[in-house]
Amino acid sequence: MVLCAAVWLGTNIGLAQDSLADFKNILRDKASFEETDFRELEQGEAVVRLLPTMDRREVAVCGLVKLNVPAEQFIHSFRESMTRKSSPAILEIGRFSDGPTAADLETLTIDERDLEDLKNCVAGDCKLKLSAKMIERFHNEVAWEAPSYRMQATQLLKQMLLDYVSDYLARGEAALIKYSDKAKEVSLAEEQRALMPESTYLNNVLPEFRQDLVGVRKLGLTLVDNAIVWSKVKFGLKPVIAINHIMVYRRDKETGSQVLITSKQIYASHYFDSSLALTAFVSTPGPSGGSYLFYENRSRADGLGGLFGKMKRDIVEDRAVASLRNILESSTASLNAQPVSPRETTSTANTERGRREWKVRRVHVFLCLLLITALVALFAVRGYNWRNSFSGGSPQ
Repeated sequence: MVLCAAVWLGTNIGLAQDSLADFKNILRDKASFEETDFRELEQGEAVVRLLPTMDRREVAVCGLVKLNVPAEQFIHSFRESMTRKSSPAILEIGRFSDGPTAADLETLTIDERDLEDLKNCVAGDCKLKLSAKMIERFHNEVAWEAPSYRMQATQLLKQMLLDYVSDYLARGEAALIKYSDKAKEVSLAEEQRALMPESTYLNNVLPEFRQDLVGVRKLGLTLVDNAIVWSKVKFGLKPVIAINHIMVYRRDKETGSQVLITSKQIYASHYFDSSLALTAFVSTPGPSGGSYLFYENRSRADGLGGLFGKMKRDIVEDRAVASLRNILESSTASLNAQPVSPRETTSTANTERGRREWKVRRVHVFLCLLLITALVALFAVRGYNWRNSFSGGSPQ
């Protein structure tokens, strides 16, 4: 899923400054925020923007919301909840061990339709995103005429995913595969390298950010979690099995950017060619300050090309913005609500702590929903009757 995350607003030239004014200036200059946006933000509303893209397969969206959750509680809850099924869209989820084993994927199930599609899968024409080597192994190692072919195919796919993650942990980006499901191969390494510099804030605010030990120390960051998470997520016509590399950074400062979470998709069985999400938790001091969560997602999908590409993009972008805004606003309302619990009869300190923890749990639900928001409309688009639409008919 891509399970998580999106934009670092901060340090030397950005939100490391300690005033709300500095925060607003960055958003004005880099994300075209206006004064009306800040007024809406302070009134508890979410601000959502589409971001420019250079690739027709790409959809980029960002959102900002004000929260009443301290950074320590936020990061603690996020780490505890990384593998929790906190949304109905998350069908299955788990975390790989430092040394991946078969037990890590024990609860993952492969859909019957995917298993049947693998029967006729060939390089250049496959309904699952796989490398050419993976496709060849299905031909050579599964006895498709045997009664047990489903079990064989399931075990082989799980083993290949385990081998892939192990290789990625050992070699990093060099291990990323090339999707060979279509005539034109897609290199995940090249896709990720293209997405990173396009990030609005990583490019303009923190261009020196690097996910290596030297880079994070230079910026005063501490890596507090480094996880490879798999998920099976409900998307439109087909569930997606996705694997994401999630890195959680903490900056020990009372103001400015305090938390950075990056989430790189290193595999997806359907739809996605690549995805990068970053999240920044930012605190500003003073009577008008507060805590803010800024989210940015850039994802590339194989469903935005073709004859009706422009029409698809318009629909996808409109729905992505509306969906993200609705989720942000409803999540904010939940965060600010008072929990009803008849057992809260202990001290005031315990009551307040319980409220904070409840709010943070709602923050995580909101984050997990955000991870699937930016491209959720793509899957509705796949079920759209484009020929009727083009001739003035209504969608099916």
